[in-house]
Amino acid sequence: MSDYQETLYQGYGQRFQMDRLLHEVRTDHQHLVIFENARMGRVMALDGVIQTTESDEFIYHEMLTHVPILAHGSARRVLIIGGGDGGMLREVAKHRGVESITMVEIDGTVVEMCKQFLPNHSRGAFDDPRLNLVIDDGMRFVSTTQERFDVIISDSTDPIGPGEVLFSENFYQACRRCLNDGGILVTQNGTPFMQLGEVCTTAERMNGLFPDWHFYQAAVPTYIGGAMAFAWGACDSSYRKLPIDTLRQRYAGSGIITRYYNPDIHQGAFALPQYVLQAIGKPSND
Repeated sequence: MSDYQETLYQGYGQRFQMDRLLHEVRTDHQHLVIFENARMGRVMALDGVIQTTESDEFIYHEMLTHVPILAHGSARRVLIIGGGDGGMLREVAKHRGVESITMVEIDGTVVEMCKQFLPNHSRGAFDDPRLNLVIDDGMRFVSTTQERFDVIISDSTDPIGPGEVLFSENFYQACRRCLNDGGILVTQNGTPFMQLGEVCTTAERMNGLFPDWHFYQAAVPTYIGGAMAFAWGACDSSYRKLPIDTLRQRYAGSGIITRYYNPDIHQGAFALPQYVLQAIGKPSND
């Protein structure tokens, strides 16, 4: 039995007991490890950074899908960038009104390994007839596609290695170009306490691109360092200020059973700590 030491931050981190190593491979893009841990279930790491665990993945995946899709209210076409483990796909597929799901993942090996070793993440969603799975670079896809989407979800790794380009100004501009009128972009943006610089950079890039941009939060135990931030860019500034009754109606109407998300969590997630608001130059009543 050995330990898996995460290497995301200098001088601070977390250690997982590796009860059983299930798979380890160096793909064309990154070093992938999947192992079992008694507390967190099956765990996947890429290039020394924990990506997902069976125990708490539902928090992350529910908040990155149901917040934009229910805020939009009539999303038909959804694009997922990354998300090779299939968890995001599983949650998007729960929305009956979604007619097409395009998923662009740079690393086909991640998809295949997660189907095999993390089947609880996708739960058969890769077989959904609405899915168009594209193994390609997410940046290249959004730069060149002629398709348009109502919701774009960027489920990237941290801004190092293959994921770095998914935090660039060009990426956000290309996503904006791919959105239909009234579309929404959401992206994983790290933990502000540890990665405030990344949050500020995203804020600068979103500002001017979207009529309404902000961040919202959820605490996912696996992503250490406090609550995690998700960037929000909307082409319609009313989406973020929807009345709670509207959200409740849409949530009930969806018939979706969640373990973390609910309309009150949705609304409250946009309330940000003062240090984050100050860093991104926003008043607390925005």
